[in-house]
Amino acid sequence: MAGIYIHIPFCKSRCVYCDFYSTTSLALGQRYVDALCREMDNRCKMEDGRGEMLETVYLGGGTPSQLTGTLLRRLFDHLYQTFDISPDAEVTIECNPDDVTEAFAGMLQTLPVNRVSMGAQTFQPERLRFLRRRHTAEQVKEAVGRLRQVGIRNISVDLMYGFPNETMAEWERDIQQAIALDVEHLSAYALQYEEGTPLYKMLERGEVSEIDEELERQMYFLLMDALAEAGFEHYEISNWGKPGHHSRHNSSYWNQTPYIGLGAAAHSFDGRNRQWNVADIRQYMEGMEKGEPCVEHEELTPDNRYNEIVMTALRTSEGLNLAKLSSADADYCLRLAQRFILDGLLVHEQQHLRLTRNGLFVSDMIMAELMKA
Repeated sequence: MAGIYIHIPFCKSRCVYCDFYSTTSLALGQRYVDALCREMDNRCKMEDGRGEMLETVYLGGGTPSQLTGTLLRRLFDHLYQTFDISPDAEVTIECNPDDVTEAFAGMLQTLPVNRVSMGAQTFQPERLRFLRRRHTAEQVKEAVGRLRQVGIRNISVDLMYGFPNETMAEWERDIQQAIALDVEHLSAYALQYEEGTPLYKMLERGEVSEIDEELERQMYFLLMDALAEAGFEHYEISNWGKPGHHSRHNSSYWNQTPYIGLGAAAHSFDGRNRQWNVADIRQYMEGMEKGEPCVEHEELTPDNRYNEIVMTALRTSEGLNLAKLSSADADYCLRLAQRFILDGLLVHEQQHLRLTRNGLFVSDMIMAELMKA
């Protein structure tokens, strides 16, 4: 078991692009943490319980930094009382930059947190307003400084690119400002128009338009080159870390390592099957309070397992180790991969399939072609 993911669904406001499960009902914080503690007790009694050291803890959301210090301390206290957490565990909390006040940073010193992930997204004020982000570019810099003052030596920052009408020069300025923060990890994602989001509705109404695909490709390549020059290792399609600072928790997803997911909408994987909690905070809490968790299960078929291994492994710089597949599946995968190898999108060497520089940009298309129906 790699570690534990805890979903904190609270947000002060919703960003226009977000399709993760979240709620602005912040008053439910106490009740929700109570439900999380009950779920920890239940999971520990089951097959996920004590006996195996957990190496990572990740509080994601939503916005975990919207919880009060009292609730965060209770959550961590119960977590460490219930599970065996390694003394060297990577313990991450996602924060919004404007939540990282001096008081909040000081409170983090009372918790086992040693890694913070923040969504900067962009340093352009007009684009922050467009996304409905509630922080400013200056608050990102202030947050990094405050975290350093309290001893956080592992900070990750998220960026976005591909905004409507964005230019290469504007994107380069965002990259350079992120590098200037001197953080240990960067994640970057092209702006996505997910169905059901306010951004998607803006697209449908013709208020915004998607960026040209060739421009988006050049933005991605600019990012790769700039971060390589700054000393970052490109270890996953959207993730770069300085040596020794790859995200251990997220790497477990890409390596098919089992993990426990706690909270509304959280997913778990035991190496064979997946389960997930209901994506509704009230149903989740009521189920935990009644001792009747609202959970769904999926038993992965051999074809499902093949698809997941291929899809996750190809995201990484290591690529897909064909030896992890059955000989029949390896032959099947390699046969379908031949045209991408000939096109220079995949490379096959030492029993591994890896995406090339050009292949990284069209990775979704390649993976879809290698899947089993």
